[in-house]
Amino acid sequence: MIDKEEEKRLSEDLKRWKGKIKKFDLEKIENSSYFQLKPIYTPLDLKDTTYGDINLPGEFPFTRGPYSTMYRGRLWTMRQYSGFQNAKLTNQRYKYLLEHGQTGLSVAFDLCTQMGFDSDHILAQGEVGKTGVPISSLKDMEDLFEGIPLDQVSTSMTINAPTAIILAMYIALAEKQGVSIDKLRGTVQNDILKEYIARNTYIFPPIPSMKLVADVIEYCSKKLPHFNTISISGYHIREAGATAVQEIAFTLTNAIAYVEEVLKRGLDIDQFASRLAFFFCTYNDFFEEIAKFRAARRIWAKIIKNRFKAKNLKSMQLRFHAQTIGSSLTAQQPDVNLIRVAIQTLASVLGGAQSIHSSSRDEALSLPSKDSVRLSLRTQQIIAYETGAGNVIDPIGGSYYLESLTNQMEEEAFKIIKKIEQQGGAINAIENGYIQKEIQENAYKIQQSIEKGEQIVIGVNKFQIDKEDLKLEILKSDPEIEQQQIDKLKKIKESRDNNLVHEKLIKIKEVAKTDENLMPYLINAVKVYATTGEICDILKEVYGTYKMTTIF
Repeated sequence: MIDKEEEKRLSEDLKRWKGKIKKFDLEKIENSSYFQLKPIYTPLDLKDTTYGDINLPGEFPFTRGPYSTMYRGRLWTMRQYSGFQNAKLTNQRYKYLLEHGQTGLSVAFDLCTQMGFDSDHILAQGEVGKTGVPISSLKDMEDLFEGIPLDQVSTSMTINAPTAIILAMYIALAEKQGVSIDKLRGTVQNDILKEYIARNTYIFPPIPSMKLVADVIEYCSKKLPHFNTISISGYHIREAGATAVQEIAFTLTNAIAYVEEVLKRGLDIDQFASRLAFFFCTYNDFFEEIAKFRAARRIWAKIIKNRFKAKNLKSMQLRFHAQTIGSSLTAQQPDVNLIRVAIQTLASVLGGAQSIHSSSRDEALSLPSKDSVRLSLRTQQIIAYETGAGNVIDPIGGSYYLESLTNQMEEEAFKIIKKIEQQGGAINAIENGYIQKEIQENAYKIQQSIEKGEQIVIGVNKFQIDKEDLKLEILKSDPEIEQQQIDKLKKIKESRDNNLVHEKLIKIKEVAKTDENLMPYLINAVKVYATTGEICDILKEVYGTYKMTTIF
């Protein structure tokens, strides 16, 4: 804060300075959250901000980072999202990335697995292994992590509706490897609400889906103390068209809903809140993204402390994974994507991410090639080891512009959170279509702005090249691999004890009708090679399936 005398002097200086500047140069510019940006920021913009609002890293409200030493103590986890064709080929890619310095694994599952279908299902035809790795049974999980000890690697799994089943397979695999499950480290996304909002890979209706989410959180809080039980995602919300402010507001209202669901189980907030993680995207507006991360940490700390009465500081820490946003990548001039990704990655670092995925230059054209993923990993390594960006904790903290922008994002996000609370919370706001409508309207604005040339996208609406000579190696899937995956699944179903499988599936059906936690029964079922699809089909008989309401 500044005293009255200094405020008066600064106001006079600013007025004099503006008098020397052309009117055109003083025009305000909007950022992507529609904030009117001033041409310059001064201490006047922070006159009501106390040092306690910013504080030291590792101290409430964690504006400057969740940990005291941040990257001076430990670099962020370099976690490249990967999965394609089948488990064996994906395993080779993981080993390749680990050999080149990746420090954590991140599993991309194919659309069939995400929707709860086995590779041999009629609706899986033509989709097996296209957008990620197919995991139909424990055998696929065994092949995926062959030669990779689970107690020596941190694994993130981007799976939502069938999270409990996939995590059950991971736990069963750990036991087969002789790894105590309390040693497992990693994250499951397990964020079903954003599926109804933005991504649409849901299976069951919201109420039973929330039960499955809570089952995972409760089970892991007792059995997997080092595992992040949910990664509450703003990434897909932003990809669908949300502003930066909407991204954090909608994400945190979803997080509130999850916390309330778990608290109904009788758990104390400090028993599980420290293992809640978040997942945000990093877009093009460099300072807006950094401010977004800082504001999100501050908002969450206040919610957990003031609303949920947490006592443990670890419960109040918002820890997040950042991924450079795929929708910013262009098929035109794909090498330019390397520059976009480098700047977005640097913003993730300066925003204080705990793990980062840097997208590959060819993702607008295909799944990334080996050369492209290596370059993306090198992007992180150059920032980590050559730029000095992590040598000082929160090096741009205290910037008049950054702190003012952080304050504004916090204020506007809280306004949105309040609106959603007035509607009865996130689930009600999803079911009545409020959140989807807000995102759709902004997505339409963005597209209009690009088409009118108001928002410049290099290579798309400005600085185009008449004829591009594309020399990139494009990764192409082998159509025979899908049949090989189906044949493999057929052999598993023929060789297992099908009477035992049936017994385990019936038990799941019985327990699904109660409030009992399903995780132990899912683990028992996948151990005898019950498949993802078989378990989902049994749960559909109890829970039904969700049909999306169209929002106009």
